[in-house]
Amino acid sequence: MTNYREKLLATLRGEPTDSIPFVPRLDLWYKSNKYRGTLPYKYRNATLMEIVEDLGIGYHSVVPDFFDYKDLLDVVDRPLGIYRLRTLPYRTVLREVKRNITYQGDSTLVEYQTPVGNITTKVTYTEEMRKAGVTITHIEEHAIKSVKDYEVVGWIFDHAEVEPAYDNYLIAKEEVGDKGLAVAFVSLAGSAMHLIQRELIDYNLFFYELYDHPRELEWLADKINGYFQRVFDVVAKSPAEVVFVGANYDNKITYPPFFRKHIAPTLAAAADTLHRQGKFLLTHTDGENRGLLEAYVESKIDIADSICPAPMTSLSLREVRDAFAGKITIWGGIPSISVLESSMSDYEFDAFLDDLFSNQVGKGDHLILSIADTTPPDAKFSRIEKIAKLAREFGPVRP
Repeated sequence: MTNYREKLLATLRGEPTDSIPFVPRLDLWYKSNKYRGTLPYKYRNATLMEIVEDLGIGYHSVVPDFFDYKDLLDVVDRPLGIYRLRTLPYRTVLREVKRNITYQGDSTLVEYQTPVGNITTKVTYTEEMRKAGVTITHIEEHAIKSVKDYEVVGWIFDHAEVEPAYDNYLIAKEEVGDKGLAVAFVSLAGSAMHLIQRELIDYNLFFYELYDHPRELEWLADKINGYFQRVFDVVAKSPAEVVFVGANYDNKITYPPFFRKHIAPTLAAAADTLHRQGKFLLTHTDGENRGLLEAYVESKIDIADSICPAPMTSLSLREVRDAFAGKITIWGGIPSISVLESSMSDYEFDAFLDDLFSNQVGKGDHLILSIADTTPPDAKFSRIEKIAKLAREFGPVRP
């Protein structure tokens, strides 16, 4: 293939490629080692793009840098699951909402004042998070503390406007160029109910609310669904080729019946909308996926990003590939512990790679190799180089 962008698109379409593409997520690894002054010696003054080019691998532009904003107001609504980043092809504007923002050390507190009442949120970003290369803040105080807060949150989303932001996205796409795919980020939530579960309310409280106030939760989800639909309508007309919707599923938290009822229908509707425009739908499947694979197929997604196989989860890469049967492209396949000397010896790592390329990847079709969920800061760099070499040598891939 002439470049990585073409190779990735060919992989998604199930077309032949000269090798398996290797596109590891290195942003957190790079930020952490740059911050700590521990980048490999030859790369001590290099940009991440320069490192990627030197390794001959693809540039990972899937999960956004949540600090890639222009103004502090762009990230204050993170506790609502609302972001305004460069890779977003849309922008959310909150109407008739007043924010009172307070900064206290590593914390940001926001009071939202609306015509139907007020809510408060709090996020933190610590020194430990900086050292780890993390760019997303931690929610300490959720928007919803009880059923009394539903009306305010519903009002905020019901009155939120969605505007195209295609120019900003095109800048990001140009920066990635032919080194990879600039995936357009939409939401870490795969549906309105998933947004409530993962961002708006404490996990434990959510399951109590699901039992105690199911009708009220459904009412709130309907309000947020209207906002989601406005987002999808804008994104479907954007210049993006791949769109990111939903992340961090797990068979205990988003257990199969919950996923099928509350997440799969939204993903399937988003997929239908995007497919009509010739676009691909990506969702971030980095948890324990046993019992969820068939639901992913039902959701009509095109890319299962960050598939993390055994020994970190109970499923082998082969099992995942068999379940997807060429209907979904896997982006991932290499557990992060494999590149850590503290978790795998060199002998164990070599044995893992032998099994991966001999028994797990099959023909190599519908597969974009990556380190799931991300390359850890303390990864042994020579192991990344070895994976890149073996991926280049595997092929040609003929689906």
